[in-house]
Amino acid sequence: MEQQTRAYLFAAATILFWSTVASAFKLTLAYISSEELLLYSTFFSLLILGTIVVASGRVSEIQRWPARELLRSALLGFLNPFLYYLVVFKAYSLLPAQEALTLNFIWPIVLVLFAIVILRQRITLKTLFAMVISFSGALVISTRGDVLGFRVTHPLGAGLALGSSVVWALYWVYGTKDTRDAISRLCMNFIFGFAFVALYMALFSSPRFVSVEGLLGSIYVGAFEMGVTYVVWLYALRLSRTTAQVSNLIYLTPFLSLVVVHIVVGERIFGSTVVGLVLIVGGILLQHYGRRKSGLASG
Repeated sequence: MEQQTRAYLFAAATILFWSTVASAFKLTLAYISSEELLLYSTFFSLLILGTIVVASGRVSEIQRWPARELLRSALLGFLNPFLYYLVVFKAYSLLPAQEALTLNFIWPIVLVLFAIVILRQRITLKTLFAMVISFSGALVISTRGDVLGFRVTHPLGAGLALGSSVVWALYWVYGTKDTRDAISRLCMNFIFGFAFVALYMALFSSPRFVSVEGLLGSIYVGAFEMGVTYVVWLYALRLSRTTAQVSNLIYLTPFLSLVVVHIVVGERIFGSTVVGLVLIVGGILLQHYGRRKSGLASG
């Protein structure tokens, strides 16, 4: 089998897994709280990532990292998995899955804003137009089409879903210059992240015995949202001749997610969700095209 074919297969598996997790979030949150889902899914993900690191002989490499790299892992672990999933799971507990997943997907445009502010990249008219398109999509979704009335259906839930995209974009910005082995640093991020989760639970919540459904849902989320799927995606990127050949496929994920949400969760997909998602993805693709044509790079 050709290497590029294997890259596409790994990418397809990743997209299929990630297309199911919005439904898994929503179904699991019917049995446990968002904080409990954060605790248990992070724990199971850490078990998976730790097993991969040990089995692949990466422990000795991690032991050689200087203190500054451990501090970097602590910062990244605070952003992801702790803060990102704390916000995401709460958003899913408040919103229909279709709205939470589509509002969260605006993160590439938020990343462009950070590139302008933090990395001092110049802004073009095409970039500005792309951002307006994507943010108008978020407005359509959060108001369920009542744009002129500007009546946000669930302000807190929409704010959290959009806020999660900010956290994820920050995680990407601070992690983009990290040259350590991707799997090793991901595992270390989750070690620190789980420590933050445990501290949060000790201060603000109390874990309890959960139902079988809640436990199985947490295992699924830990494996196919956080653990195995990240590793599979990294292999897809490594095997591909260019990252663009597989990374562009990720834009299929929210559309497939809506299909799964409709079938598995039983949500009626709002027209405003579809229109808003098309606007968000359209703005992202326009910005991506504009960046390539202008020679700008963001990752």
